[in-house]
Amino acid sequence: MKWYVIHTFASQEFKIKELIEKSVQDTEMEDKIGQILIPTQTTYQIRDGKKVEREKKIFNSYIILQADLTSEVYTFIRNIQGVTNFLGSGTKAHALDEHEVNRLLGISDRDKTDVAGYEYLPGDIVKITAGPFTDFSGVVKSVDQEAKKLSVEVTVFGRVTPVEVAADQVEINK
Repeated sequence: MKWYVIHTFASQEFKIKELIEKSVQDTEMEDKIGQILIPTQTTYQIRDGKKVEREKKIFNSYIILQADLTSEVYTFIRNIQGVTNFLGSGTKAHALDEHEVNRLLGISDRDKTDVAGYEYLPGDIVKITAGPFTDFSGVVKSVDQEAKKLSVEVTVFGRVTPVEVAADQVEINK
């Protein structure tokens, strides 16, 4: 089985995931469809002076599907109301590369930037563990190996704000 990306109407990801799971249950297609992922991350927002935890989709309008993509499965998925297309060219869906899937699943199989014994890459989702932004999650935008610092974009008061933190003040958000 390979991994594919399905494009959906906005805010229909969970509904379509549930529909696929229910529709293939107890059919011959059940063996051809594996995991269905909607990558999310936990974010924190300040509301009425209190920090509120919130699940946020990383890729709006996209579902990651593990499948043996036969023409039957392709047609079935494409005909679900709310699915616009598979990621690819024309009518041919392109499978994700193994390193892309591993990153989505949190499995590291590639070279990372080593900062003071910590390994981070731009694009990694981290949680700040110390300092004024403790418990905020964000995305690593840049890594400064010499200064052993990371530039992390966090959401503060509804706005994305770049924050510079030491490498030992963050951990990979799981």
